[in-house]
Amino acid sequence: MPRPARTPKPRTRTITNAAPAGPMAVALRAVIESVQPEIDAGRFPAKRTAGEIVRVEADVFADGHDKVAADLLYRFAGLAAEAAPGLSTSLSPGDWTRVPMAPLGNDRWAAEFRVDDLGFYEFTIEAWVDRFATMRDGLAKKFGAGQDVGTELAELALLLSPKPKAASRKPEATSLKRFADRIAAGDQSERVAAALDVDLAAAARLEPALRHAVVRYERTLRVMVERERARFGAWYEMFPRSAGPDPSRSATFDEAAERLPAIAAMGFDIVYLPPIHPIGTTARKGRNNTLTPEPGDPGSPWAIGSAEGGHTAVEPGLGSADDFVRFVSRARDLGMEVALDIAFQTSPDHPWVTEHPEWFRHRPDGTIKYAENPPKKYQDIYPLDFESPEWPALWTALRDVFLFWIDRGVTVFRVDNPHTKTFRFWEWVIADLKARHPETVFLSEAFTRPRVMHHLAKLGFSQSYTYFTWRNTKQELVDYFTELTAGPGREYMRPNLFANTPDILHEFLQQGGRPAFKIRLVLAATLGASYGIYSGYELSENRPAKPGSEEYLDSEKYQFRQWSWDDPDSLAPMITLLNDARHAYRALQSDWSLRFHETDNDRIIAYSKRDARVAVLTIVNLDYANMQHGFVRVPLGDWAAPGTPITAADLITGETYTWSNEWNYVRLEPDTRPAHVLVIELRP
Repeated sequence: MPRPARTPKPRTRTITNAAPAGPMAVALRAVIESVQPEIDAGRFPAKRTAGEIVRVEADVFADGHDKVAADLLYRFAGLAAEAAPGLSTSLSPGDWTRVPMAPLGNDRWAAEFRVDDLGFYEFTIEAWVDRFATMRDGLAKKFGAGQDVGTELAELALLLSPKPKAASRKPEATSLKRFADRIAAGDQSERVAAALDVDLAAAARLEPALRHAVVRYERTLRVMVERERARFGAWYEMFPRSAGPDPSRSATFDEAAERLPAIAAMGFDIVYLPPIHPIGTTARKGRNNTLTPEPGDPGSPWAIGSAEGGHTAVEPGLGSADDFVRFVSRARDLGMEVALDIAFQTSPDHPWVTEHPEWFRHRPDGTIKYAENPPKKYQDIYPLDFESPEWPALWTALRDVFLFWIDRGVTVFRVDNPHTKTFRFWEWVIADLKARHPETVFLSEAFTRPRVMHHLAKLGFSQSYTYFTWRNTKQELVDYFTELTAGPGREYMRPNLFANTPDILHEFLQQGGRPAFKIRLVLAATLGASYGIYSGYELSENRPAKPGSEEYLDSEKYQFRQWSWDDPDSLAPMITLLNDARHAYRALQSDWSLRFHETDNDRIIAYSKRDARVAVLTIVNLDYANMQHGFVRVPLGDWAAPGTPITAADLITGETYTWSNEWNYVRLEPDTRPAHVLVIELRP
């Protein structure tokens, strides 16, 4: 159970003119600065998925001309966010794996380690003045200049000789003794050759006794490791109640499951469902968000709770919890996971309203406040009071909602409006859940200020919605995705690009129709390792509730809908093609290799992602109304040997192009050929 934060007592400090501790102050000469990745001075972990590499860099230097050396230290630290009693790991504090850091130039050093286990890894850095390397370097320079180096050889032999209680008994220590004997006596040229032997350098690098005045970085930093789905996946959002044969009633989970094979055939990894709980009747919203529902109007799924139950119950029209488990199982059989919407709010009819009125905010007259986002009003929803005097019981109850659905096969959660709830709650509940179930993935639906979005990601959310929907020009896309994939936030915030949602029908789609849907689909599927669409996207559904609104007309949020999935103009084939490409090419399964390329037409955007084997070059016409053409500059020298042309195979049309020059011509029609998605096999 969460505990209230304790207010620290103020501390006082007396400053004296005492002299520094001489030997210690002199000995600690190495400096470690500007370590990356380090999130808020180590307050939060960086993020990776299993199998990925963590590259660590730091500035390492010392006073004077002595050479320095540095090691990266890392270890697996378990499933808990911190090594607390009861959540400890099988490792002791000394179980570090060491990786020598390599100099990059200008006092910058780097090393890498691979993370394979879900949970937390720790890492830090040690640095020292490398007397062996310093002496060896001086010896080489003097000998190369024809100077006598007898004294230098004697000093080096002495340094390498074992000291009582100092030298280790490892094989490298024995090797050092043999080299010391060779360096100590004999022909000088042979002694120098022994001193400069590469095997000696390797053995000396591993000998702890040769690390002079070791300095350890003041912080132990962390990496949170999640499964691949936290980094890569295609999401399909559907309302199961609209997936039945009768538009006058809710479909059941068994009926909705009949839609799953078609979704799987399009290549989606996750089927995301809005809340599936009982819906309140008090202040129920009618069609198109009216305040006067007609008989049979189902209400908004986000108005959670009725006499049938709350957050751990199922809307009766959909079936039972067992029916839901069967739906989840069917999705898994088809290679998909079910993501569930978690919305921590209630309808006025939720059991908690009467059982725990202390969990809500009240007006002076004693009534409970409904939700508002002025000028919008949500009369059918009561927000919870996360600062209630009874907050420990509330927080625990909300944690148990997650656990209930995890027990029924759900390990992916889309969290509704987390920025309107207490930050500390999310930090506590995600850490608690991941300690129990490290496979869980959490998507933050927080369309809010950038710092708030970033803070939620730091607190533990695996992915975040983004501003992608509102970035439509070339410059907007280049600037935003450079920030997402190359800025400091990439260490902890993973973007998920939803092309539309039940709440967001952008004017680009409203005005551009089917060509616009194609354009935004290609952008979402190739710019983002994780992306999503909301049901109806494949049919280019673009009718707004009213001019200037991003709400849909006849929105599924307030009524049952039926869809014509066999429409010959459906974008399902194009979606399938793109999702198949995403599974086939690892370059599209991460974001960090994203690189934008020059075009001579600002209505055309070009970018690539690559791995060791292929580059995927995407070129998109951003104009849904007009043909655009021009030249694209590709990094020919990076993708092929000098003077060698590249072959680019278009995944959309099946055509193949051979390019021998950096600048190449493209012509893109918004409806018939809105984009090229080109696969280029890389050559050494």
